[in-house]
Amino acid sequence: MVTIIDVARAAGVAPSTVSYVLSGKRSISPQTRRVVEQSIRRLGYHPHAGARSLASSRTNVLALVAPLREDLTVMDFVAAVASAARDHDQDLLLLTKDEGPTALRRVISSALADAMIVLDVEAADPRLPTLLALGRPVVLIGTPSQPTGLTSVDLDYTAAGERCVEHLVDLGHRSIGMVGPAPAVYQRGVNSAFRFLRGLTDSAQAHGMLFRARPCGHNYDAVRDCLDALLRLEPTALVVHNESALPIVLAELHRRGLRVPADMSVVAVCSDTAATSGAVPLTTVSIPAAELGRLAVEMVIRQITGSTQPETRLLPPRLTPRASTASRP
Repeated sequence: MVTIIDVARAAGVAPSTVSYVLSGKRSISPQTRRVVEQSIRRLGYHPHAGARSLASSRTNVLALVAPLREDLTVMDFVAAVASAARDHDQDLLLLTKDEGPTALRRVISSALADAMIVLDVEAADPRLPTLLALGRPVVLIGTPSQPTGLTSVDLDYTAAGERCVEHLVDLGHRSIGMVGPAPAVYQRGVNSAFRFLRGLTDSAQAHGMLFRARPCGHNYDAVRDCLDALLRLEPTALVVHNESALPIVLAELHRRGLRVPADMSVVAVCSDTAATSGAVPLTTVSIPAAELGRLAVEMVIRQITGSTQPETRLLPPRLTPRASTASRP
């Protein structure tokens, strides 16, 4: 295993100089710092988390709070945050959302992590008062309904809903149905679901379109009942904001003899992987998990290094037309 002495020998400096470069506790000339950093990269040296903590009063660990459920999108976010943390020489501690505020206090009080990144934020999230009181850097992936004084980053779901309607209007559609998230998502108050629905509803009304939305569970019976209700409106397009139900929606349309896109255009809010894995490549508004994870880590690193100004950043939606949408039949 490579040690700090190996790095010092390769760089031609004292071990204490390598320690100062890592901790930032003393001023080191740019030339010496560059030589030491090159030796660290060349040898693949990784300082032990405990040693880093003693040297710098930091753990170089970020805590990620994520829901404990089988959800491909959640796993995309976890992978994105882990990758971005590694790029910043940070380790990742994964906490489950189900543990609630108690877990947040436990981690911070025991100095296990320097900062927190929180997924699956609700409109009136009960964890927010605890996060504010912790006095540590925090970034939310997702935005509460009211300003909180905490930094957050998210997709602009209201604009995403509007973009879906605009795309279908351009293709001549005048009647749209929406397959929404499961009822539990609305019951938990997940703000992204409400913002997307608001964007769809307001844009449909502005264009004089017929529009109906239904929450939808993830099993076959729930999808069948949802489509039964929506198809009474005789829509020529569906917007699916439920990645888990998406494969069943497409299978059920096929069973009913509705061809995509000849009889029914489909726009999905999902990952690009889900959009291109089926028989018909789907027109999508992509969930930019990689970009949101990277930005969340960059924002929390800025807080760790001194920035105290809270910020909210909403990424503009990116709609990618594919084979699942066409002109109104």
